[in-house]
Amino acid sequence: MIGTRLDGVDAPRLIKSKHGWWFIGNQTWTLLKPGAVHSDGTVREDIDSFLRASGAYMPRTPESFALTVLTTTACNLGCGYCFQNTALDPAGGHQPPRIDRQRLDTDTIDRIIRFTADRMMRVGLKSLSLMLFGGEPLLNRRGCLELLDGARTIGMQTATMTTNGLLLTPDIAKSLNAAGLDRVQVTFDGSRQDHDKIRVKQSGGATFNTIVRNLARATEVTDFRWEIRVNVSHHNFDRIDELFEQLKGQVDATRCTVAFAWVGDAGFGYENSLRHVDHVSARFASWNVAALEAGFQVMRPTMKTTCQICSVPGGTHGAVVNADGALYSCWQSAGKRGFDVGTIDLGYMDVSQIRDRWVTCGYEYERTSPAVAAEFQDLVDGQVLDHLYAAGRL
Repeated sequence: MIGTRLDGVDAPRLIKSKHGWWFIGNQTWTLLKPGAVHSDGTVREDIDSFLRASGAYMPRTPESFALTVLTTTACNLGCGYCFQNTALDPAGGHQPPRIDRQRLDTDTIDRIIRFTADRMMRVGLKSLSLMLFGGEPLLNRRGCLELLDGARTIGMQTATMTTNGLLLTPDIAKSLNAAGLDRVQVTFDGSRQDHDKIRVKQSGGATFNTIVRNLARATEVTDFRWEIRVNVSHHNFDRIDELFEQLKGQVDATRCTVAFAWVGDAGFGYENSLRHVDHVSARFASWNVAALEAGFQVMRPTMKTTCQICSVPGGTHGAVVNADGALYSCWQSAGKRGFDVGTIDLGYMDVSQIRDRWVTCGYEYERTSPAVAAEFQDLVDGQVLDHLYAAGRL
């Protein structure tokens, strides 16, 4: 039997569909008839040749340098599951101990820009993709604006900020947009009822209405695109469907892309008892469909890829920089003691020195085997693609 099996770290995916098979390649979503895939999971030779000729197997190569900078490690929320916590609040409240407090200043920004320009030159990349991160980045608004200004001088093409949204007033949103910020990610922990028990101020105060109001007002005065992340755990699983009704009429769904994410166990005791089983995958798929029917966009399934920042030790095509100028391999390890892998002044340490510190995305959440997690994601993505196909959107 002749054909191609889709193995490898960076490779297309085959997902079972009720119509046949979905082939997900480089920016391609192709529905293959059942006979196009052999019983051993290999793609028929003639189909394989056609897909290769159309570029579906082409690897995704970095087009810009990916820079993530923590403008501050401080936060105005007290979410118990945050991976930047070092333990649960011993008093049972909403003030968990966290990573060391750092704040980005003008001198460090200048050094970050010089470091980044040098790294870009080494690999021949002329454009920059910037992520403003924290803590809560807007606790250092000045640092955000200065960093955006500096990044524009070395080829910034796009800039995203991950924020909890509590401080994103119309005036602040306008100033950030004018400085080059074009995408903003905010997070909801399910419906209002559950969100306001989970994503809370350090005083325990609710945040849902403030976030929605700020998102709506910022939409009116900017051209921001919004990435809405919905965290999923056993605490909010039963009522996530309600979120879209609560957002309806409050935000411009056509400018929002929704993604659903597991709340992971970061290793200090906050556990998510959900498991990768069929009825959970069906709910994930149904939430994506509900978001689409409410007018939102959802993340399209992608081929197997690796992160351009953390997949290769040494930060060839990207970097994560803490507010004090220390380098880290991944946004999830940034600011954690013992995980630094260099500085913006001296560069990265030798690979032999940082092998145990160089972690990749999701490193602290690996409580489920990769095979089980991959099968779960295939079940979700297959149902979402089938819905898009039936709706004429693929």
